[in-house]
Amino acid sequence: MKDLTEDARSAGYGTPLGPGERPAVLVIDVCAAYLVDSSPLRAPVEDAVRAAATVVHQAREAGYPVLFTRVSYRPGTSEGGLFRRKVPTLDVFEEGNPLADFLEDPAPLPGESVITKQYPSAFHGTALAANLTAAGIDTLLITGLTTSGCVRATATDALQHGFRPLVVADACGDRDPRLHEANLFDLNAKYADVIDLEAALKVLR
Repeated sequence: MKDLTEDARSAGYGTPLGPGERPAVLVIDVCAAYLVDSSPLRAPVEDAVRAAATVVHQAREAGYPVLFTRVSYRPGTSEGGLFRRKVPTLDVFEEGNPLADFLEDPAPLPGESVITKQYPSAFHGTALAANLTAAGIDTLLITGLTTSGCVRATATDALQHGFRPLVVADACGDRDPRLHEANLFDLNAKYADVIDLEAALKVLR
């Protein structure tokens, strides 16, 4: 079997983008649905959530913008379309369900942007790209849940919208480490720079 890293390099994949001049932190869908034992979306992501909080605290201390995303659907509507049909347990994100609530940490502070979305990417059908451009942001340090879903979709779209995506591996999580690792490998090869927590904190100093 081929070594995946060497195979990717030989094909020209994995060239680092590096950070730009104006970074911001994006926290994707860190909410109760992934941490409450009775939730159908429960995942072993406690360490990732703690790491995401560390990134958020560093960004705030250094004066960099922090943005959050949340998923929300109005009950009785067709919002979410085929995504909800494909994953019916997304019903936990209907308005009024406490599983959709932010955690105590990390959570948005007054004045921090919250992007409400209905599909995996934080860019799809939202004002995120326009808001980042207006603020002069050129780099997104991406944290949150889940690596194979909304993190991957958002990082891919960030690249396609002209923002440098830096996916913080330690600050993202998934239902299974195999999903986490496979998607981080592919993101780093094609769509983003995958960095560890220490590297992320250095960018934010």
